[in-house]
Amino acid sequence: MAQLNTRPFGKIGREVTVVGLGGEGILRTYNEVARAAQVIEEAALQGIGYFDTAPAYSGSESYYGAFWRSHQELRGGIFQTSKSAARDARGARADLDRTLKTLGLDHLDLWQIHDVRTRQDLREIKSPGGALEAFIEAKETNLVKLIGVTGHHDPSIVTYAVENWPVDSVLMPVNPLEGVIGGFLDSTLPAAKERGIAVVGMKVLGASHYLNPQAGIGPDLLLRYALSQEISLAVVGCSTPEEVGLLAIVGRDPEPLSSEEQERLLALFRPYARRLAFYRGVSRSSSI
Repeated sequence: MAQLNTRPFGKIGREVTVVGLGGEGILRTYNEVARAAQVIEEAALQGIGYFDTAPAYSGSESYYGAFWRSHQELRGGIFQTSKSAARDARGARADLDRTLKTLGLDHLDLWQIHDVRTRQDLREIKSPGGALEAFIEAKETNLVKLIGVTGHHDPSIVTYAVENWPVDSVLMPVNPLEGVIGGFLDSTLPAAKERGIAVVGMKVLGASHYLNPQAGIGPDLLLRYALSQEISLAVVGCSTPEEVGLLAIVGRDPEPLSSEEQERLLALFRPYARRLAFYRGVSRSSSI
């Protein structure tokens, strides 16, 4: 089986596979241990090296923990991530402690400040006693190798975090809607690249809402669009081993879209972009 393509993860000198297993799909359920294990195992066997989860993703961390404990032979080389949505340091530390115990690990490769949406979030996280303190502390004590930030509501909020916080990565939407609307791809992405911060693409398929076989829009095309941007990798949630296999196929041969192909794809989405960007939130005008 051919290896998946890899790209540098920001400026840290480590390579990651260009596709990763996202936290949606079967992982964002409860009481589906067997089906979740099949998806995680298929991803590992296919050579996918980046695994995404979060305490907010239902039983996801428990699924991973059960799987890695019983499949130690597949654990080597895996880039395991998680997140915390706590806005204060005490809550974030508690989240990390639970996450490590649930996953059965002594450290995370990447720990992310989860779902930063508003200016109030920014103020709370960076204030004395805020979550950012716990993230920096965890990195300094090697409980986590890298720290990051995630967000999909307001690109100006996420861009501020990228420009002002000592993060190693940003998880943000990367899909044709963003190519139409602007914000994440033309502001957050350049800000991250300028600072050597890894960019992880999410909302690539829009939970399959963006697929339109009649128009020729399949998961492979949307993945190729995402990987045609200057990102480190794209994560996609999967519900079956077959879906993981399709993800890996693109990961082995992520042929970039030409500028003409990208424009044709954007043209298909342009009339519906605002409505389909369901993950976007309402910006707040209060000062940071």
